[in-house]
Amino acid sequence: MLKKAFLILIITFAAVAAYAQTADEVYNQYLDFNLARLQGETDKALTLGQDIIPNADKLKDNVRNNFYYSIGNLFENDGQSVKAIEFYEKVAAAVPNYYVVQRALGYQYLKQVDELTKKLNATKSDPKENKRIVGLYEKAIKKTLPYLEKAQACDPNDDTLALIKLLYRNIRDTQALATLNTRLSALSKNCVDLLDDK
Repeated sequence: MLKKAFLILIITFAAVAAYAQTADEVYNQYLDFNLARLQGETDKALTLGQDIIPNADKLKDNVRNNFYYSIGNLFENDGQSVKAIEFYEKVAAAVPNYYVVQRALGYQYLKQVDELTKKLNATKSDPKENKRIVGLYEKAIKKTLPYLEKAQACDPNDDTLALIKLLYRNIRDTQALATLNTRLSALSKNCVDLLDDK
């Protein structure tokens, strides 16, 4: 009986050890993922990236941030906004001055604003439901704007600026609109345009 228990314990340990990946193995997978992505092999890169996700914590911080941005971008291009947002948010939390991910998040959240705009129009005949949607709409805009503002501050774009102003007008926030230039000036002080993956 004791031998049997010992044998089961050894087999279990061997199985766990065989399953666990080392940091070097995960990094090698990351290199394969990057190569596939750079060669335009999107499906392969997406599959490799999904294999890395459970072990991404074994990557160095800079490499992990780069990976999260890249896999988020692949999810975005694959029409998987929810997954894209999940990984973009990780990058934004780790490198808040990386305006590229800020812009990506702003435009992902803008999709939610657009969906709520459609619902606003569809609920005009139901005042109670319309009021509820208006609340969600305003909340979605307020979530979107900080990301767009950081992107605009670091990489000015007439279309983004016009969009920011439109969103503030849509929620009737004249004070935020009046102080926009001051905020953009402050946000432009610390901008990161490339992620280091070394």
